[in-house]
Amino acid sequence: MISEFYVLIIGYIFGFYMAWNIGANDVANSMASAVGAKAITIRQAIFIAGILNIVGAVFIGSHVTNTIRKGIVSTEVLTDPHLALVGALSALLAAALWVSFATWKSLPVSTTHSIVGAMIGFGIMAGGFSVINWGKLGAVVLSWVISPVFAMVIAFLMFKTIVKFILSKDDPFSQALKLAPYFISIALFVVVLSFLFKTPLGNRLAIGTPMALLVALTLALVLGFLAVKILHKFTKRTNLAGEEEIFRKIQIGTSCYVALAQGANDVANAIGPLAVIYFIVKTGGVGTKVPVPVFLLLFGGIGIACGIGMAGHRVMDTIGRKITTLTNTRGFSVDFAAATTVMVASKLGLPVSTTHAAVGGVMGVGLARGLEAVNFRIIFKIIVYWVLTVPAAAITSIIIFKILQLLI
Repeated sequence: MISEFYVLIIGYIFGFYMAWNIGANDVANSMASAVGAKAITIRQAIFIAGILNIVGAVFIGSHVTNTIRKGIVSTEVLTDPHLALVGALSALLAAALWVSFATWKSLPVSTTHSIVGAMIGFGIMAGGFSVINWGKLGAVVLSWVISPVFAMVIAFLMFKTIVKFILSKDDPFSQALKLAPYFISIALFVVVLSFLFKTPLGNRLAIGTPMALLVALTLALVLGFLAVKILHKFTKRTNLAGEEEIFRKIQIGTSCYVALAQGANDVANAIGPLAVIYFIVKTGGVGTKVPVPVFLLLFGGIGIACGIGMAGHRVMDTIGRKITTLTNTRGFSVDFAAATTVMVASKLGLPVSTTHAAVGGVMGVGLARGLEAVNFRIIFKIIVYWVLTVPAAAITSIIIFKILQLLI
């Protein structure tokens, strides 16, 4: 039998490994379009995303975690603390291994769905198939369609709008400057709402929908027109594609938002199970919700940042360069589509993956230029990995669970 101290150390190792993998795979959600469009370099993307993920995890990340992610496994499997401890360790390692494998193959997968699949494996071992909420699992499967299709449509329409009102004009630079307040304001509106709807920050502020809409609209208008003043001051007509330079600055802002939101939301995929392990070791019991100490959020944020720095370039290259050719106007459309998809789906209570939304957005701007502009071979490989995520993580979790049962 391994003592509780060593179990906690193992938990920290598994938790850090999962956080590392989140950084390595999910950084593409925020920075791939910016790097692909040459708005920023890979080094700049890694630095910016690393800092913002830590800030998002510590200051916006949830200080309370649900012990069972997404309610897919019944909480009755948690009545035995020892079983819950082994299950949390199994889920962490299984999810991390799958995400690590996908990152090695340079393919984007949902880290949330990985931990969901791993928890299903634990649930089956702990209480049988009856403890799995198959309806909730069906909703996760549905998100494989909802997220990319919704984002694809929004990105397609946004880019077509930019083409019609800016790129097709005789003087696209002047037109871009004139319309920039509207594009910036609508992006800021979505960004502010995203932080107020169904996020740890939004829950703490306890703002209702009408007030959230009013706050978002006010901030979007004020900050949007301030941003345009800055654009007018610092953006010069230096080349024939000056309009792309305008959208480059806007796109950097939207990419930073996605990175901040990633740190706030995805840190739970690594720190949630680790918090359960920490809580069980410290108290000997566990409930349906567990408090998350700030030092664990910081621990997870640092792990995500390390993953971004060491392996984030692999998946970034796939989304940013291999699906379709990106420019700053297309990259802005992708970021806007991903942010809007996640915000609307969260508000409606629909399952959603930022990874799936980002890939759908890139497809959308590619399709706006015709079918030949999209690399469907890469798209097919990505979809195969999406479908494999839940069963692969579940089977791995079952195997690890049986091994750990013998050791702990």
